[in-house]
Amino acid sequence: MSGIGPSELIVLVVVGLLILGPERLPRVATQIGRWVGRARRTANQLRYQLEREITLADIEGKKKKDQDKKEKDQESKPDKSATASDDKTTAADSPPPDSGNSDESQATVNHDSRPDDESADQPDDEVK
Repeated sequence: MSGIGPSELIVLVVVGLLILGPERLPRVATQIGRWVGRARRTANQLRYQLEREITLADIEGKKKKDQDKKEKDQESKPDKSATASDDKTTAADSPPPDSGNSDESQATVNHDSRPDDESADQPDDEVK
């Protein structure tokens, strides 16, 4: 228990019996027991949540440390500059995205052409 010996417990019960009487003492003892149970449950839940948060923080710290180590290893590789120059040559060889050769650019420039669904735009009483 919490530092209360058997003799001290007997004294508390006798004092409680004298103050509260035999009718109210069981109800008060039950109520105190409920309060103690709630306090223990709350303390256990708080302890559990704190342990989970600490564990989560440790896992995130390890992840970050591993990620930093991987980034450092990638930065220290000597052939990274060679791959960067290869990327530049492939980008220069490819045509620019808005070169005017796509069908979409022709459709937006050519205003005289009819849309795909011609029947929707034609009036019913049009004379040809």
